[in-house]
Amino acid sequence: MEYVTLGRTGLRVSVMGLGCGGHSRLGLATGHSEEEAENVVRAALDLGINFIDTAETYRTEVVVGRGIRGVPRESIYLSTKAGVGWEERRSTPSELRSRVEACLSRLQTDYVDVFHVHGVMPHDYVYARDELAPALRDMREEGKIRFIGITEAFAPDPAHATLKLASADDDWDVVMVGFNIINQTARERVFPWTQAKNVGTLGMFAVRRALSNPDALKAVVADLVDKHLVDESLFDLSNPLGFLGDVTNAGYRFCRWEPGIRVVLSGTGNVEHLKQNARSLLDPPLPTDVFSRLAAMFKGVDTVAGN
Repeated sequence: MEYVTLGRTGLRVSVMGLGCGGHSRLGLATGHSEEEAENVVRAALDLGINFIDTAETYRTEVVVGRGIRGVPRESIYLSTKAGVGWEERRSTPSELRSRVEACLSRLQTDYVDVFHVHGVMPHDYVYARDELAPALRDMREEGKIRFIGITEAFAPDPAHATLKLASADDDWDVVMVGFNIINQTARERVFPWTQAKNVGTLGMFAVRRALSNPDALKAVVADLVDKHLVDESLFDLSNPLGFLGDVTNAGYRFCRWEPGIRVVLSGTGNVEHLKQNARSLLDPPLPTDVFSRLAAMFKGVDTVAGN
């Protein structure tokens, strides 16, 4: 495994982070047992992955807590999250405090390295900044949180409207941002300010359904063509990314070597798949001509997340 510094947090983290949500939720969403999910966590640690990202809503904090049992706490970095919404309304600061405490309990830890306000939509951003972030800062002073983050809701906000708002503030040590071959707009809209302010960046959606399922990819590209959002002449519509060979491998490498991203999150419920993704993230950058071709093909696409 290779390691980088996560922005101004100073944490030396693995370039691959274990994502515990997504379609798999460590396999729990696809019928795997909690014991099997714990095995995925332990396999990630064996690979040298030291950054694990979960969330209240993923319902994987308990298996993460069990999976890291016996491992020196200072050797791993835990990231978890709670959203603005709570019981069909906005969470109060005191409720958020209770939710953070519950996250710590499920993870069986006294502190979390990064706590994010999760999936913030643009209309909730000011509330998250002015009401919830101060509560997290209080808990940081108490030693229960080391660093404070914010994650965008990339699927409904593929143009990064929330993170555009966040760019005007200095409240966030870490951000989680969607970025992949199909939607590369974070390169111009997010990474310039995260790099300027040394904000740690976690890349999500590197490879989702459209980059792992050929039929889904064809459907996404056909829709972009129909809406005149891409240049049809740049694509073989029968196999839009066939020139890449292994599209999944290329998708991870594309994100791994993007200068604005520090950690690429990857989630799975299968240990062999986990190892394969790790190998991809340790492969060298894509050739310059391939990278340039991908940039031209999807230039400016900001309406899809690649899910």
